[in-house]
Amino acid sequence: MLFEPIKIHNLMIKNRIVMPGFHLNYAQEGAVTEKLINFYEARSKGGTGLIMIGGAAIEPNGVFAGWISMHEDGLIPGHKRLTDAVKSHGARIGLQLLQQGRYSAGFTEGKDVFAPSAVRSRMTGCIPRELTREEIQKVIMDFGAAARRAREAGYDLVEISSSAGYIINQFLSPFTNLRQDEYGGSLPNRMRFGLEVIAEVRRQVGPDYPISVRLGGQDYIEGGATWQDVQVFAKELEKASVNLFNVTGGWHETAIPQLNGDVPAGAYSYLAGKIKSQVAVPVVASNRIASPRIAEQVLLAGKADMVSVARGLLADPEWPEKARKGHKPLRKCIACMLCLDQIFKRQPVICAVNPLCGDDNQVIPAAEIKRKILVVGAGPAGLEAACTLAERGHQVTVWEKQEAIGGQWRLAAVPPGKADFLPLLSYYEERMAQAGVELILGKPATPEETLARGADAVIIASGAQPVSEVPFPCETVRVLQAWEVLAGAPVEGSNILVVGGGSVGCETALYLAEQGALDADTAKFMLIHEAEPPDEIRKLLLTGSYKITIVEQQKSLARDMNNATRWLLLKNLDMFGVNIYTQASVEGVSASGATLRQDDAPLTIKADTVVLALGARADNALYEALTGQPDVYLLGDARRPGKVHEAIHEAHKLACSL
Repeated sequence: MLFEPIKIHNLMIKNRIVMPGFHLNYAQEGAVTEKLINFYEARSKGGTGLIMIGGAAIEPNGVFAGWISMHEDGLIPGHKRLTDAVKSHGARIGLQLLQQGRYSAGFTEGKDVFAPSAVRSRMTGCIPRELTREEIQKVIMDFGAAARRAREAGYDLVEISSSAGYIINQFLSPFTNLRQDEYGGSLPNRMRFGLEVIAEVRRQVGPDYPISVRLGGQDYIEGGATWQDVQVFAKELEKASVNLFNVTGGWHETAIPQLNGDVPAGAYSYLAGKIKSQVAVPVVASNRIASPRIAEQVLLAGKADMVSVARGLLADPEWPEKARKGHKPLRKCIACMLCLDQIFKRQPVICAVNPLCGDDNQVIPAAEIKRKILVVGAGPAGLEAACTLAERGHQVTVWEKQEAIGGQWRLAAVPPGKADFLPLLSYYEERMAQAGVELILGKPATPEETLARGADAVIIASGAQPVSEVPFPCETVRVLQAWEVLAGAPVEGSNILVVGGGSVGCETALYLAEQGALDADTAKFMLIHEAEPPDEIRKLLLTGSYKITIVEQQKSLARDMNNATRWLLLKNLDMFGVNIYTQASVEGVSASGATLRQDDAPLTIKADTVVLALGARADNALYEALTGQPDVYLLGDARRPGKVHEAIHEAHKLACSL
C-alpha cells in the first residue's frame, strides 16, 4: 500500500509517505534560506509523496531562533522558490502554520508570549499572559492570512498545528484553559478556538484548497484532553471542512516518551486509528515509523491511510525510493535524539548518521588521483571513512582485530532503548560491499605489518579503551568494566556498585536493573489472561534481580548525554529503584561492603561486584608508533573519545579531503 497514490480533497499524492513538519533552525529571521531549499529538495528527489514545511510562525512574535515564518507578504517569494524546487521533483508540498502559545521561548528575545490562560510552561518556565477576546480574534485572523499567503506561495495545501501542546491544544485542554468565557469551560467551548481558526483559514483559501490538521491524539498530561475529547474535536473539524488529519502523540512536556528509542516502533499508530474510526477523510499515523516494514504494517492494519516518516528522512533522503525499489543500503534513523537536542539548543539540525544533513547540496568529489588506502578499525569512524573513500574511487582495505565490525558501537546498542543502534552496522556492511571495500576481520594491526602493506595513506580508527585503574582499595570483590558487563560478562551477587555516573555508567546500571524483571511477552500474556492485577504486573516489570547503586562525584548524572535522551534515562533509573549517590566518592571496597564519602560524611553500603565506568582513553598506540610516517591520519575515538556523530562527521570530512 505504501506506494499507492491517494487523493486529499482534490490533490493527488503519488504515494502514502508524508514528511511531517518539524523545526530545523535553518531559517533566517523567518525567511526561507538556500539551506532549507536544498534540504527539502533532496527529500523530494528521494521520492517523498507529501512534504510539510514548518511549523511556520503566523505573526512576528513567533519569529526567533531560526523559526520559519509566513507572517507577512514579503516572505512569499522565498517560499515560492522552495515550493518550486520541491514540486519540480514530483512531491507535493504543504505549509504547517503554528502559534506556540505558552511554549514559546520568544521571551528570551523580548517577544510577547500569550496563551488562553496564564498557566506556567513547564518546558520554558515562562508564565504567559492571558489573551483577551479581541486578541483571540487577531490570532485567528493571523492564521487565515498566513494560509492565504501559503496558497499564493505555491503550497499545495496548508496544515494547522493542533499538536504537541501548542496554542490550539492549550485552548482544548482543561489543564491550560482556565477561561470562564465562551472559549473555556465545556468541551464545545474549548474546541471553539480551533474551529474558528479552520473557518477563517477556509474563508481565506477558498473551497477547493486542501486543509490538514496536525492533531495531537492524546495530551498525556494529567488533567489534559483525552483521546475521547480529540475524537469529538476531529469530527467537528471535519464538519468545518478539514480534509486530512496527521495524528501524532502527546505534548512536549509529557513524562511519556514520544520519539525516543524506548518507544516501540509505530506505538502511537493506535491514536491514528482512534481518529480514523470517526472521520471519512484520510488520516496519517506518526511517531517512530522509521522503517518501510513498519510503515507498510500500519497501513495494512487499517490504522491510517498514510504514514509520517520524519527522522527516517533526516537519516536518508532517499528512504522512499530505496523502499520502493528494494535498494540497499538504507540508512536508518538510530533514535539518538541528536536532531531534537539541536533544536532545544537553538542550533541547526544535524543527523548523527547522515553527515550531509543540512548540507544537502554538497557533492562528494571523485578522487583526482586514486590511491591505495588502509583503514585500521571498523567502528563507525573507520566504516564511514572507508565507504566514502571507496565511493570516491580509492582502493580501500579495512583491518579489524575483532571477528565482526562495530567495535564499541556494538556495546552501545546493548542498553535498554538502544536497539535501533545495531542496523547502522548492517548499513555499513551493505555499503562496503557495494563500494568494493576489502574487509579483513580478525586482523590486529602492528606497526610492521601496517608499513609493509605499502598503502599510500593509512587511517587509524582504532577506537578507545576504558580507564581500567581502580582508584580506591578493593579487596576480595570482583571488579568489572562496564564494557565487559555490556559484552555479557556474568555479574555475581545481588548488590552491584557502579562507579561513575556518566552515560556509560547510567546505561549499564539500567541494563543490570532490568535483568530478571518480567519480560514484555510474559507481561502481555499475563495481562491478556488476567493472571495478575495490572499493578502487580507493572511491579514485576520494574523489579529485577540486582540491587544497583551508582556513585558519581559530580552534582548530577549523565551530563555527557543530550537532554532529549537524558531525562528518560533518569526517569527509568528512578522507576527501577536504582540508588544514586551524587557528589560522592568511593573510599574502599571489601567483603564487608563499600565505604563511600558524601558531604564529608562516611557511609557503608553492600557491594558484591564493582562495575567501573570511569571514562575512556584513546587507543592511539599504533598511530604513535607510526609518528613521522607520511599520510597517516588519526580518526574518531582513537583521536579523542566522543559521540558517534562526531566520529562519523569527522570521518566523512577527512575522506572527502584525501
